[in-house]
Amino acid sequence: MKYSVIVFDLGNVLIPFDYSKPIEYFNNIKPGLGDKFARLYKENYHIHRSFEKGELTRSQYLSQMIEWLEGTVTAEEFCRIFSDIFTLNRDVINLLPKLKEHYTLCLLSNTNEIHKEYGYQHYQFLNLFDKLFLSHEVGAIKPEEKIYRAVEEFTNKPSHEHLFIDDIQEYVDGAKACGWDGIRFKSYEELLKEFDSRKVLLDHR
Repeated sequence: MKYSVIVFDLGNVLIPFDYSKPIEYFNNIKPGLGDKFARLYKENYHIHRSFEKGELTRSQYLSQMIEWLEGTVTAEEFCRIFSDIFTLNRDVINLLPKLKEHYTLCLLSNTNEIHKEYGYQHYQFLNLFDKLFLSHEVGAIKPEEKIYRAVEEFTNKPSHEHLFIDDIQEYVDGAKACGWDGIRFKSYEELLKEFDSRKVLLDHR
């Protein structure tokens, strides 16, 4: 068998996300506040990245977010609204039990503890993974080599037996630089074609 490990990204592969809801919520508190927040968030994206890497504490991160929101929300309210962005890609999620029959399944995500706690940790499908590799817990983000090697340390399989699915080409390229194979996720239908061309097993034993 060509692969022994299949590794999935989380956001926009298994759970699409959309920040328009929190931005709209903040705009309703005060006209233009959400738009201002979105602009500052984008212009200072390194803050988001530092939080994803676990370099910033939750309280450090929250104090910056609340400052941008002019003190109009509490920390708890921010965590709740900021994490109300996810939906389920059920077609892709339904592939997981079939894949689990043949492969070790891992999840590899650039994410943060607020989104985990308030956004997605209650989703049952996460239990199908043998292990979750979350950037803020590993202390590295894609496409840094360290985060891919953390997966290999767990699976104890050769690099070339890992297949990675992510919606961002740069992160797929990071996996390939580590000797993995990679698929850029575009749609469920495209993913099935990519699996088919690689002879990925989806049938029951």
